[in-house]
Amino acid sequence: MRINEKAPVIASGEIEVAADAITIWEMMATIDHWPEWNADVLSAALQGELAPGSKFIWKAGGLTITSTILQVERPSILAWTGNTMGIKAIHIWQLVERDKKTIVKTEESWEGLLARLLPSLLQKMLKKSIDSGLLHLKVEAERRIFFPDRPANSPSP
Repeated sequence: MRINEKAPVIASGEIEVAADAITIWEMMATIDHWPEWNADVLSAALQGELAPGSKFIWKAGGLTITSTILQVERPSILAWTGNTMGIKAIHIWQLVERDKKTIVKTEESWEGLLARLLPSLLQKMLKKSIDSGLLHLKVEAERRIFFPDRPANSPSP
């Protein structure tokens, strides 16, 4: 699975997380619970099970996005497409465990009329979203490892 490398808008990022890949995978795979750890996601609802062809509808960045799961390889790859406002997105998450830590890589491409008309603006928006999502994921995964009794989104000691 690959993003569209010829799309007018592409962003990627990666972060090292002091957590095992299974912990991170469980966070990513329970789509309905994304809003609990990612403040950028207002709602998310998976229709059916986490499998290629399943759809989920979610709200982020003021947009409602309809996505279709493309690839599920537990605990290393989760990929989907998404459509909103004439933008077609392809998003891929990859997890690589090393030395009791996990490198989380994510990349996304956007194509469509709006992406062709406003590539610079949308590029900045997508990069900000990728970086923010990675940081939210890291904070929550590490909270689950080091402070499992503390609820999500609680203040640090």
